[in-house]
Amino acid sequence: MKEDHIFHFDQSIELEAGGILPDLVLKYTTLGQLNKDRSNAVWVIHALTGNSDVTSWWPDLFEPGGPYDPGEYFVICANTLGGCYGSTGPLSLNPATGKAFFHDFPLITNRDIVRAFDLLRRKLGLEKIHTVIGSSLGGQQALEWSILEPDVFEHVVLIASNAVHSPWGIAFNEAQRMAIEADQSWTENDRRAGTNGLKAARAIAMLSYRSYAGYVERQPEKTPDTLDDFRAASYQRYQGKKLADRFNAFSYWTLSKAMDSHHVGRNRKSIEDALGEVKARTLVIGIEGDLLFPVAEQQFLVKTIPSARLEIIQSIYGHDGFLVEFDQLKSFVNKFYQSKQSIVSV
Repeated sequence: MKEDHIFHFDQSIELEAGGILPDLVLKYTTLGQLNKDRSNAVWVIHALTGNSDVTSWWPDLFEPGGPYDPGEYFVICANTLGGCYGSTGPLSLNPATGKAFFHDFPLITNRDIVRAFDLLRRKLGLEKIHTVIGSSLGGQQALEWSILEPDVFEHVVLIASNAVHSPWGIAFNEAQRMAIEADQSWTENDRRAGTNGLKAARAIAMLSYRSYAGYVERQPEKTPDTLDDFRAASYQRYQGKKLADRFNAFSYWTLSKAMDSHHVGRNRKSIEDALGEVKARTLVIGIEGDLLFPVAEQQFLVKTIPSARLEIIQSIYGHDGFLVEFDQLKSFVNKFYQSKQSIVSV
């Protein structure tokens, strides 16, 4: 049975960048039940614009007979700090002013986000987590968490993610934030501020999420006589409106900044030393043709994390392959658990 919950931490939280949150709320969703020895918890971390309902964006992994069958596992997914689906974010009430944070929401990092997750884990009394799984931004957070709390996790599954966000990825995110800034409404303290800019930002993002081959296959013109209103152009506008109808520019801005600052070596000896702290058996999945998180980044993870194996999804969808290629994803996850030893393959 799927259930929604609210976790409220009523103490102030010091953030990595120096700011303070007066308190914290996390909206989270669960599937299934904990077993007697509390050893079957699977923690899922969503991507940039995701929510806590895993069945709405990764249904094949969490259905009966799937890799994480709710009849066998207790599945948890919390909406990220900074999001807009029930957890504390820019649209939340600031107790200091009695009004929404909007532009006053503090800068947060992935390390802050997973520390918030860990507060919830401790509240739930979960000393061990069978698996933490995340993709893209969620994969960054899963990796950071497995370094912060290496004794908690038995398995880690990192999909289309990295140890440090690249200058290429940061440049894409900045271009999106520039589009939001160009919206004249962005300076307003209003939940719909920057909406048109968000549409443009999403259109920019799609160019990093998808691939040349994907657009050629899915968005070609039916006739060579087309002079305007091209299918690819309509698709970009459709994707922009689709996101703006369900998300907001403030959370998009906040979480893209968290992605940019992802660096597991920050305030540690080195990136390699940090990755060496991971104790869990780790499955790293890359996507052939991913422009945003290229396979070289996953190869580095596998070379550096002590007990890791690599699998590659073949897809024309680029980075978005983790939301499309369910059969391959399920196959790799199943094989990972069936193997008795972690095999490193690069």
